[in-house]
Amino acid sequence: MVSQDDDSTGVLMGVVFGVIALVVSLVIGMAIYQKNKATKASAAPMAVATSPATPSAEAIAAAKAATALIASGAAAVLVENGVVKFYFESGKSELAQGGPQALADIIAGVQGGKKAIVSGYVDNTGNADQNKEIAKKRAFAVRDLLKASGVAEDKVELKKPEDIQAGVGPQARRVEVTLQ
Repeated sequence: MVSQDDDSTGVLMGVVFGVIALVVSLVIGMAIYQKNKATKASAAPMAVATSPATPSAEAIAAAKAATALIASGAAAVLVENGVVKFYFESGKSELAQGGPQALADIIAGVQGGKKAIVSGYVDNTGNADQNKEIAKKRAFAVRDLLKASGVAEDKVELKKPEDIQAGVGPQARRVEVTLQ
């Protein structure tokens, strides 16, 4: 004969094991979700778009993809009319992937005797002093990329724009590289 206490204990143990299984499943599911989210985030900043004199359908598609990334606040690189523009996430100075490819014409110009001019901008939200510091860090990151790509330090000029405040939003958080 089975007592009522034994039945209650069995039900209670079943509920406890069920809750444990649910928690373990939830933890595993969250780990998989976070891994997928990180993979998508690291793949996103790879957009590099250039705008040649006569843009091809591929160049137009790349420019649209880069513009969408910039609008979303993600890091991206865009080349427009010979100006390389590195866009940054809010509060960050990490470069988007594809920088060396985007800088190819700048590097060639420096090898031809010109100088690379690097200027950093920020959006006009937040603390002005912190914005100046992040603009400097971003410009240094681009300068360091140029140096790592074989450009001599004396061929890179960091030039503070007259107004580093470039408006509001992701398009304002950028560093531009030009030839002079």
